[in-house]
Amino acid sequence: MNVEKGVNVVIGNQVEFGNNVMLGHNVIIYDGVKIGSNVVVQDNAVIGKQPTRAKNSARKNEIALSSTVIGDGCIIGTSTIIYAGAILERDVFVADLATVRERVTIGTGTIVGRGVAVENDCQIGAFCKLETNCYITAFSQLGNHVFIAPCVVTTNDNYLARSEERFLKMKGITIADGGRIGANATVLPGILIEEDGTVGAGSVVTRDVKREELVIGAPAKKRREVPQSQLLRNQNHGKGSEVYHCYPHETGMSISN
Repeated sequence: MNVEKGVNVVIGNQVEFGNNVMLGHNVIIYDGVKIGSNVVVQDNAVIGKQPTRAKNSARKNEIALSSTVIGDGCIIGTSTIIYAGAILERDVFVADLATVRERVTIGTGTIVGRGVAVENDCQIGAFCKLETNCYITAFSQLGNHVFIAPCVVTTNDNYLARSEERFLKMKGITIADGGRIGANATVLPGILIEEDGTVGAGSVVTRDVKREELVIGAPAKKRREVPQSQLLRNQNHGKGSEVYHCYPHETGMSISN
């Protein structure tokens, strides 16, 4: 085991490290965290934090969560917070100022951009790309090769925090493999975006998006089918079919023009 530490690093009890781990300055790692080999944790990152509730929170305090797991080859950016019970598979990149909440799973090779918030109980697939300042609401499920552009907002509560009924019907969004959402779009609770479904920039998605369908507008409506050249199955995944980050322009999805 080879762990290189900066100054003021705090490591809790029963933390496990693989080989060749680099910890920046002021890093805090809570009890029981498991960190794989060839991992970089940059300055001021916090890993394994237990969630804290406000006194008037509608959600009750929970029992202590399971250990955070950081897979081999992950890079954790400056001032990132990764909560207890989160699992990052190998080669995940989490950029500066991002937040990954409790009981979140992030698949191999996924990129979580600067300032992204992934709320509790989400499942994120492999080789996804979540761009700067997008918001992934609690209880959402994203498949593989999903693209979320900057400042996208997803939601899970149709009752806008009123009435107890909302707790029985709270539901995040579901995006199947290859689904894509353009910049500044808003997706309402419980929406399903099927395989290769695509949402244009600035849209408000109020109903499900069908397979290989391009929707645009507020409310979003079908414009046309996604071009064959843009479909996930027609992309060159690279050697071993693992390297795939060939997406439309990262700030607005030119496919919607």
